[in-house]
Amino acid sequence: MSEHDSHITILLVEDHSDLAASVGDYLENCGYAMDFAADGSIALNLLEENKYDLIVLDLMLPKVDGIKVCEQLRERGDGTPVLMLTARDQLEDKVTGFEAGADDYLVKPFAMQELEMRIKALIRRARGEVSDGAMKVGDLVFDPRTMRVEREGKRLNLSPTSVRILKVLMRESPRLVTREQLENELWGDMLPDSDTLRSHMYNLRKSLDRPYKTKLLHTVQGLGFKIALPDDV
Repeated sequence: MSEHDSHITILLVEDHSDLAASVGDYLENCGYAMDFAADGSIALNLLEENKYDLIVLDLMLPKVDGIKVCEQLRERGDGTPVLMLTARDQLEDKVTGFEAGADDYLVKPFAMQELEMRIKALIRRARGEVSDGAMKVGDLVFDPRTMRVEREGKRLNLSPTSVRILKVLMRESPRLVTREQLENELWGDMLPDSDTLRSHMYNLRKSLDRPYKTKLLHTVQGLGFKIALPDDV
């Protein structure tokens, strides 16, 4: 356990008591402070009363499922990183989870060491945001100091991972950002499966471009992505 870990509090939302006990014991032994909820309703109440550094959230929960918990959390403007646990390894489920605001996705059964590594990566990224001046491309404005994203003067509700993707793309705009560069900035050596970035890009494009006439997020087939005005593509 590092001194750094001892100040990190995690909310584990899992209705299977044996798995919750195993995960809780393991993470407590790693030095994290743990809080527990057995269903989505309890989780939402705890999240109103307490501030957590990270949420480990099961997808299939009684009363209020993981998707609804995540959606309500993001609607409140809460950007706490969410690691979603699920027994389903389908692309559609991942897209739904990321769309609701999850930052990462771990399929059961999983190794405890991988869970710990993903938690560390999410917390490291959440704490590593650098404040600098607002970035603008056309009517799209991103302020890294507040993590606020606006288009046509209206705030966009993006997941924390979508915000990090946007930050990289706007920093490099109108230059191309390769898929490898983006994955390295987001996940470093802990690369997720091949569907994860695609799911995040799908959700980012839906929020960023679909309601608007001018498209700003462009895919360059086989190469990467860029944020640019049409004249710069």
